[in-house]
Amino acid sequence: MNKAISFFAGAGGLDMGIHRAGFDIKLSVELEKIYCETLRINHPNWNVKCGDIMLYNKDKVYKHANINKEEEIDLVFGGSPCQSFSTAGKRQAFSDPRGKAMLKFVELVTEIQPKAFLLENVRGLLSAALKHRPLNQRGKNYPPLSVEEQPGSAINYLLSKVLNYDVKIQLINAADYGVPQKRERVFIVGVRKDLGIDYNFPKTTHGNNELGKEPWVPVSHILNDLKGIDHKHANYSPSRLKYMKLIPKGGGNWRDLPEGVVKEAMGGAYNSGGGKVGFYRRIKYFEPCPTLLTYPAQKSTNLGHPFEDRPLSIQEYLAIQGFPLNYKVCGTMNHQYTQIGNAVPIQLARILGSSIIKQLRQNTLTCSY
Repeated sequence: MNKAISFFAGAGGLDMGIHRAGFDIKLSVELEKIYCETLRINHPNWNVKCGDIMLYNKDKVYKHANINKEEEIDLVFGGSPCQSFSTAGKRQAFSDPRGKAMLKFVELVTEIQPKAFLLENVRGLLSAALKHRPLNQRGKNYPPLSVEEQPGSAINYLLSKVLNYDVKIQLINAADYGVPQKRERVFIVGVRKDLGIDYNFPKTTHGNNELGKEPWVPVSHILNDLKGIDHKHANYSPSRLKYMKLIPKGGGNWRDLPEGVVKEAMGGAYNSGGGKVGFYRRIKYFEPCPTLLTYPAQKSTNLGHPFEDRPLSIQEYLAIQGFPLNYKVCGTMNHQYTQIGNAVPIQLARILGSSIIKQLRQNTLTCSY
């Protein structure tokens, strides 16, 4: 079986999908102790190490994975922390410790030289600069942006550190692969040059009224199966609940509030920029869910149930991401939302893993012949 190593394992979504694709994951490394508890309680046979990627080198990886140094690793993969590249954050790129962890991942890939690697992150990675200049310090009264301040300079720098690999980058919407969630993430796949493989991302199977493709899977398919179970969920404050009750059942947001109460409900956000689609939002029942977030009751990024006056539950989070309903997520409710919300949908992870293992095996058969 093809051997794999996982970093930034989180709650295990990416690992579960890669495992279902046919990889034997020899080592799963995760920094957060609560996340490690989640992994161990659900996967007692996994080799989970609670540790910092920054403290790993090739020898330590092989030792913790119980692999002989002569053995070849087929895949190193992970979904690295995204906060340093998120458009909602400070965009500190690789000066942030979480960004440095991504550079360490690439360093380990270069040192270990697996046949392939897979790295997942937010779409903001594509436009992030090595050095972020605030918007109020740009324009005709300021010097032009330096090379390090140009959009895209962060990923260019990252890829310059990837040695001996042919690399493909794809912005993927999970809904295009049958996941009931419009979740866009960047996936980077590299294959070692000596293998001579021109890796191709799997073709999309679903679309929004696209000819020849299955329609997007609406979240109703998930919610219908969860009727009658006991839901654990966050609650709205009385002031938030007052306005959420006014949002149309089946899906909508603040724009659907009665005209006389919009300004009152939105407060200072009413005159702020941006689309503000997440304010007082009920997800749309007959569409894929918006991207699951680390907490569904945030003021500006609310994920409200389409019919009930509450945010999405832990059980709904699990089901939308493809986890079994009996999956035990450790920690407080906030910890649970964060772990599930940060995960790669298991179905998408399996599809990507299958595409990698298929192309690696085809190369092996060709070489054997």
